[in-house]
Order: sequence, then structure tokens, then C-alpha cells
Amino acid sequence: MNKKLGLAVAGALVAFSSAANAGITIPAGDWTVDIGGVVNAYYTNTKESGDFVGANGGVLGGSNATNRKNSSNITTGLLPNYLIVSGKTRQNDLDVGFTISINPGASTTASARQSSQQENRQAFLTVGDASWGSVKLGKDLGIYASDAILNDMTLLGVGSGAGILAGNTTTLGRIGTGFMYADWKSQIAYTTPNWNGLQATVGLTQPWNTYGVGVNTQAQSDLNGLPVAATGAFNSAYSTGRSGNASPAWEGKVSYAFTADQVTGKVWASGITQQVKGLNDYTTNTAIANAADDTAEAWDIGATVNFAGASLTGYYGEGSGMGTTVQLRDGFDHTGTARDSKDWYLQATYVLPTIGTKVGVSYGESQLDGTANDAFTRYENNMWTVGAYHPLTKSVNLVAEYSNVETKITNLKGESETVSLGAILFF
Repeated sequence: MNKKLGLAVAGALVAFSSAANAGITIPAGDWTVDIGGVVNAYYTNTKESGDFVGANGGVLGGSNATNRKNSSNITTGLLPNYLIVSGKTRQNDLDVGFTISINPGASTTASARQSSQQENRQAFLTVGDASWGSVKLGKDLGIYASDAILNDMTLLGVGSGAGILAGNTTTLGRIGTGFMYADWKSQIAYTTPNWNGLQATVGLTQPWNTYGVGVNTQAQSDLNGLPVAATGAFNSAYSTGRSGNASPAWEGKVSYAFTADQVTGKVWASGITQQVKGLNDYTTNTAIANAADDTAEAWDIGATVNFAGASLTGYYGEGSGMGTTVQLRDGFDHTGTARDSKDWYLQATYVLPTIGTKVGVSYGESQLDGTANDAFTRYENNMWTVGAYHPLTKSVNLVAEYSNVETKITNLKGESETVSLGAILFF
């Protein structure tokens, strides 16, 4: 497999036993250039029920319109399509490399108009040596919570979001129903050498502006493309321009990969901290009086253990001011007080002998606690997923998934069920 496909694709191949053939390798003078990628598409059907159908927001995986309680789409899954070009060489006793990717979606929802969804997730260079590690400069997967998504079995499938995100580049997988999105960030990061399975990464990353989507307007819900509460209970703070930009965010992680007889596995922990400044109240669109500068921070821990075709994964994380689903979404209430959050999921998979099909089941929750100033106590999204992932060839996996998402806030509850069938190809 092309090593420079990046963490998202590499993680998919680690999390799943089905193999992919090598990328296209081209010698070019002192350089070795690799071309690789991913192509995937799925038929999805999403059904909604409960209090949130047709209200301001809709549940995870659902739609926001009253006439779309049952929707079918053909779309990309949690991974977008990938085309990655990378290169490496040895110069002045240093390993030098680069990676650039383009990531188009595979879905359009309007006649005579192609989807404008397009991502460029990776553009970075690396400089290093096996004796002291490597430095990365540019845009790549964030450090905090990266192992949570790389070990999610829906990485080769759809998970949630097939309805509300139809026409976009990706679905959500288990993002927001078990872990926070690591996202794709500009960064300067140092990774140590691998010391018999022990490795660490620390980095400065681009700080985000805070924002809130839990507002009682349909336009802002659609703009963000994410589910929100069905009432005006969320009165969140947001910031523009200078949210922590006076200093970078700090992220880091440490992991240990081990092998003991026939058992293999990995244990990891990561964290993030960022200053937050200049908070505004969404309800009034004005600066919050006497709002002090604050800090958004989070930590997590997880482990994966593999034995005789079986794999077990457990993950847990907590945050303050970090929000839910994506970083700094609804992390602060309308007075500037930080909200606490929790994320966790459990997953079990098994590769069937002879045929090689991987079957799996997972459950997870993402919770955002209200403050004393909020009209809600807890906002929660949870999801059950059952999936089968069959290696049709060494490059192509057939995928079938069923995901059930439940969203709860105060005394309201919504539910969405998504069935997805499709295939994903690595090259």
C-alpha cells in the first residue's frame, strides 16, 4: 500500500484486514514518486422518526425537511475519494518528503448542476531521520483524537450522516456519536522515532474559531450541515477572527504498539488545548460583556487488541469548552461559560475464516452537558452500527452497514436508521 496515502487511508487498512495492492511507484531521478488513492460509493436509505423530524435541525443522519422523512441517496462514505501524490528522497543525510491530495465527493443532488464539494485535505512536507524522528509542516490529519477515527470500523463505510450530508464530500461515520473529529489542520509537528513500539507526536496546530450551530434558525443549521437541537435550548457563544489566534493550539499523543505471542494491539492517549478569545452571543450577535479569555481543552485514551481474527476496541474522552462532534462547536454557552463533553465507543470485529469477510458491531455516545445558564441538561447522540466488509479482490471491499442513531435533548428524542450498500477501492 502506498505509504503516503496518509493517516486516514493507512488507518483504514490497519483497522481492516483486507489488503490493498501497492500504489503506483515512479522513480524520478533522486526522487521516488508515489501515486495512490481511494474511490468509493454507496447506496443509502435513511428513515427518521421522533420529535426532531421537520424541526430546526433534524437528527444525525437525517434531513431537515418535513417531506424527507425517508430519503435515498448515492454518495461517498466516511472517506472521501482520494488522489494522492507523494514523493521522498534522501538529501544531506535527511529524509525529505511531500504529500498533496485532492478529495472529491461522489454525490450530486440537483439536476443540471454538479456538486461543488471538493476538499484538499493534505499538503505537507516532512524532514527527518530514523535516528531522531521527523518534522511535518503543512496540512494533515489533526493529532488529538486521530486514533479514535482511524480505529472506527465505519472508516470503510458510511455510518451516520448519509441523509443530511447528501451531496457533500463525506458522511460522518461515528463522528459525533463516539468521538470528536480530529479534522484536517495546518500544523508543525514533531514525531519521535519508534522505540520498540513506543512513539509520540507533539505539535502546534492552527487554532479554530468557536461557533455554535444550536440556534433557532434553519439557515444556520443548513449552513453548517450538522444536526442541532430541535428547540431554541442552545444559546451558544461564537467568535470571529481572533479565537485563540494570538497563540497556536497545542496537540500531542503517545502510543504503544505491542505483540505478545498471537496477540497484537495498540494503546494510545492524546490531548489538545487552545486559548479562546473574543466570544460573542449568538442570540444578540454582540460581544459578551465581561467574558474572560478561556481555554478549550480535551483528552482521550483508547486501545485495540487483536487475536485470532477478532479485534476489540475501546475509547473514552472528555473535554471542556471543546464542544461536540467537531472541535469548538457549541463549546461555550451564551455567557461564555465552558460546557463539558464526553465521548466513548466500544467495537468488536471478527474476520470469518476462509472467506475473509469482516463483520463488526459498535456502540458509542457523544454527550454535551448544559451549564447553569442553559435551558437543557444534556445533549446526546448515540449510535449502534452493524457492518460486513468483504474483500472482493485485494483492492476492492464490498460493504454493507446498518446504523441507528438516537439524538436526545431535554425531553425530546429523535431517531434515524440508515442502511448502506456499496464498495470501496484502494490503489
